[in-house]
Formats: sequence, structure tokens, C-alpha cells
Amino acid sequence: MIVGTAGHIDHGKTALIKALTGTDADRLAEEKARGITIDLGFAYADLGGGTITGFVDVPGHERLIHTMLAGAGGIDFALLAVAADDGVMPQTREHLAILDLIGITRGIVALTKADLAGPERRAEAMAEIRSALSGTGLAYSPVIPVSALTGEGIDCLRAALAAAEAETAARHHAGLLRFAVDRSFTLQGAGTVVTGMMLSGRVALDDIVTVSPSGLTARVRGIHAQNRKAGEGCAGQRCALNLAGEHVTKDAVRRGDIVLSPALHTPTDRIDAVLTVLASEAKPIGTWFPARLHSHATEAGVRIVPLDGPAAPGGEALVQLVLDRAIAATAGDRFILRDTSASRTIGGGRFLDLRPPARKRGTAERLASLAAAREPDPARALAGLIAVAPVDIAVFLRDRGLAEGALLATSEAVTVGSVVLSKATFRRLRAGLAEQLATFHAENPDLAGIGRERLRLALQPRLPKEAFLAFLKAEAAEGRVVLDGAFLRLPDHEVRLSPADEALWQRIRPHLVDDGRFRPPRVRDFAEAFGTDEREVRRMLKLTQRLGWTDQIAHDHFFAREVVRQMAEILADVAAQAPDGWFTAPAFRDRLQNGRKVAIEILDFFDRLGLTLRKGDLRRINPHRSDLFDR
Repeated sequence: MIVGTAGHIDHGKTALIKALTGTDADRLAEEKARGITIDLGFAYADLGGGTITGFVDVPGHERLIHTMLAGAGGIDFALLAVAADDGVMPQTREHLAILDLIGITRGIVALTKADLAGPERRAEAMAEIRSALSGTGLAYSPVIPVSALTGEGIDCLRAALAAAEAETAARHHAGLLRFAVDRSFTLQGAGTVVTGMMLSGRVALDDIVTVSPSGLTARVRGIHAQNRKAGEGCAGQRCALNLAGEHVTKDAVRRGDIVLSPALHTPTDRIDAVLTVLASEAKPIGTWFPARLHSHATEAGVRIVPLDGPAAPGGEALVQLVLDRAIAATAGDRFILRDTSASRTIGGGRFLDLRPPARKRGTAERLASLAAAREPDPARALAGLIAVAPVDIAVFLRDRGLAEGALLATSEAVTVGSVVLSKATFRRLRAGLAEQLATFHAENPDLAGIGRERLRLALQPRLPKEAFLAFLKAEAAEGRVVLDGAFLRLPDHEVRLSPADEALWQRIRPHLVDDGRFRPPRVRDFAEAFGTDEREVRRMLKLTQRLGWTDQIAHDHFFAREVVRQMAEILADVAAQAPDGWFTAPAFRDRLQNGRKVAIEILDFFDRLGLTLRKGDLRRINPHRSDLFDR
């Protein structure tokens, strides 16, 4: 269990931790000289249950609230200190509001310096505390009078903390590694050491990790968990990690960074969230309101954009947070907002969507998706989200810190490629596909089919290209559609040539697929050979192009579709054997055993289709269109 202290400056938090653990959490010379906590302090003790409890000592001064927030993330239990002689003070209330905003519902209030107050003053202080706790997650927390000087109540407090430790459930370890850094320093003989909270997952010796948002790669060569040398660190523990790697220094890894599994490294500078505004705010928060965002130990500037109306004091609203820099975050993380002058806490909430749109962010569909994303259970959140729109399952799992392939089964889900849809949405998509094809065939009876990309853009929901191709292949496998390169048609759709055109085609086709297929005769050559008008040959070949039997490479040069597919395969093989994937026209020409002019015409044709990308005399395969001629 990790216990976080909170309370006004000079209310005895550090002395209380020393009385409980025997450790002085003030580690800086300036802290010793001034008698106040300036930076985060840490202490560990076995309170009697055989396990190690960690304590995070935070500053109470109003100017150091940002440091307090760095230590508040990841705590399991709050120890709120209120001095008996002072009672509830401004920073007491602000710390209490922060604890409530980050979702802390377990805690104890220590009425410190009890030796300075008689029964009457203690009763008054107790009443103030109860009033301050009212309406928060700590409303029913016990209040224990203690004195670090005389020892009064210390044993009782220690026993209460031990009981809380026994009731603390171990955090879920199945997620991927996320470790929030709050200190970074160099240790003689070891190198760079970072300390912080294990937010999720596990970390073991020699693991390769990423420091986010910088993207720095490091190896874990030493671990201390709960102040003891260990072979691994687990979610819920305070750990120290000895990191090694190129460019890994104490200045390269900073407070606020997240050490995580490489698969989770996708920083974001735009986040949709649910925000609770403190009732102490004077007016609603409007569009583009500036603030400082704190999440775990991260701090960044942010602009707030309400999505469903102004965020009123004392109320809750959906907002978009536009940050001044990218941060490492996870859906479900808690955050706090303070004003830009760092004089007051504005509110706080929870991240919902790490990849929100910059435009059309307040549509009914977006608001419905965010309402579904508020469900903390991933499986239920997924079920709610797919009821609104398709979900990229890889992104969904990654943004929640879950391993790929995590079980999120729901009976109402259909997986298409990397996208998950509800059964109802999938039925609409399938019906829309049949309707679009039927309409296209009715309006274009002389065309073999509709272009794949044109169809994708016409259907709702609009799937990503890779998922759409997977959907079409599945539909084709079940006989609902026919795939012909980049075109589609219904199985019963057939375009026929007139008898005269069919006869001419049967004479021409063998010349398009024989040994000279990579350099077939041109339109004028066919016209001369068969004694036919050149315009009639061109017209008939254009019909075969619409039927998907040929492709017009140049004005008077047609190739059989299966030959074009063969040439695309050869092109891919040439690119695969070329340095860095860039190849020249002669390399392609030599593989076809063709002339330079015809090879250039073919390459220009592939350029127009987007299959190849050209840079000067070099070309490479466009990875986004590499499947253009897949069957």
C-alpha cells in the first residue's frame, strides 16, 4: 500500500511519518534548514502485517502544490494531517479537493499536535474536520488525535494503517508496464536511477523499456521495490529503476516522464476528458480557457474546450484538453487543473479519449462515444463504443495500457480486420454494400463494377482501408460480391459485348496473353491486321476495360488485366531486390524483356494509379496502395 500525506504547511506531516516509520522524509539540506518539506520525501515501514507500506511526504505550502500533485498520483490511501491548534486551513481544503478529484476514497485524518490542544479545542477541530470532509470521498474517514512529540495516538494510527494495508487489494498486474517518474538522479557506480510509482504491469531485470514522451530506449539493469532490492517491480509499488542505454542520463529522464512498454509509446497533445469544476470557481469555464494540467508527475500547459456547453462551477462537463506539448497518458488516468498563475485548483477529472478529432468534436456521435468511454471496465466500454461507431481494437487496447489480444469478448461484437463493430452496425454495413452495388449496376449497366475506394467512401460506417479490404475479402469468400482487382460487382452482374464486338475481342485477346503479352500490339496494329476501323477497335477495347478485362496503359495501348496483375507482381519483386526499395526503369524493363518506351508507359500507368511513387528517375512501391491488384 502507498500512503500519501496531505495537509497545510507546518501541520506535522513529516514529523508524523518519522514517528510511524523512523525515517526523516526531509532529505534536502534546505528542507532541514527551513523546517519545511520542499520536494517529495519517501519512507517505508512494516506496520505489523509483514508487508512494506510506502509513505509519500508532500509539501503543504501553496506555492508547492505542483510538487504535492507529483506525489499524489498512484497513492492508495490518504493520510490527511490537520494541526489541532490551527484546525482546517486553506491548503487543507485544497489538498482535500485534490484528493477527491483524483478519486481517493480511503484515508485517515490525523489530528496532529494534539498535545497543544485541550478537550474543548480538540472538539472544535474535530467539528471543522467533519465539515470539511463532508461531500468528499473521505467523508467517513476516522479522525485520530496524535502527537509526534509525546507519542499519543501513534500506536493507534499505526494499527489503523496496518488494518488498511490488509484490506488493500493488489493492483491488477495483467496490463502493460507504466511507471510514473517523479525523481531522476545519478548514483555513483550505478548510473541513472529514476524513482516513481508502478502504475500498471510488471518490470523485470533486463527489460527493454521506452521513456515517453521523448521515445528514449533504455534497459532495466537494477530494481528496488518498496525500498528493497528486487528482481521485478509490480503495479502498486514504489520502485527505483536503474536505467542504462545510449543517451540515458538524469537530464534525459525527467519528472513527469513515463517509463513504459515500447508498444504503449504514443504520446498525445489532445485529449477528451470528463472535468469536474470546483464550486469555488467564480464563473464557468469557456472555450480556450488556459490552465496548467497535472497528471501523475506530469505538468503541462493546456487550453480547455468544453464540448457540451460551458463547464459550470460545481458541475461536470465533457471537455477537450489541447496541450502545449505531447505527454504520455492512458485512458482512465486522473488529472488536476490549476490556474496559470498556480494560485488555485480549478478542478480535475479523468481522461476518456487520447485520439480525439480537432474538428466536429462536439457532434452527437462524439458525445455518445465519450459517454460510453466513461465506463471504467474495458469490456463494457468497448460494448458501448461499438454501439456508436466501429473501434480500432489495437488502438483501444493500447490507449488503456492493455496487452494485445486481451480478452474483451462481447456477444454483440464482430471483428473485421483490426476493427470491431457491433452486430447491428455490421448488418447495416453489409446491407449498404449490396445496395450500393445494385444501384451502381442499375445506373451503369455497361460497367463491370465499382472502384473499391469509391465504394469505401460511399458506405457507412467508413472503415479504414485495411479493414475494408478484409471485409470485402470475407464477403467475396461467402459469395456475396466478386473482387476483380480494384473493382467490385455483385455475383449475378454480367456485362456482355454485342456479337460483333465479341467476335472482334476473341480475335484480339490471344495477342494480349501470349508470349508477347508484355508488349502487345497497339490499336492501330490490330486495325491494320484485321482490316477494321481503328476507332471501332479502340471503342471495343474501352468496353473491355469497363468490363475489367483490360487496362488502357496509353492512348492506343491496351493490356489484359491478368497481365497487368503479373506486371504489378514483377514490379513488387524488383522493388524488393532494390536498395531501400527504390528502383530504376531499366531494372523493370529488363525483367519484362521489353522496350524502354513501353516500360516507361507501364510505369507511368502505375504512377497514375498510385501503385508507385516517383522521385526523379527512381520509383518505389506505395505501401498504402500495394494491395491495388490483390485478388
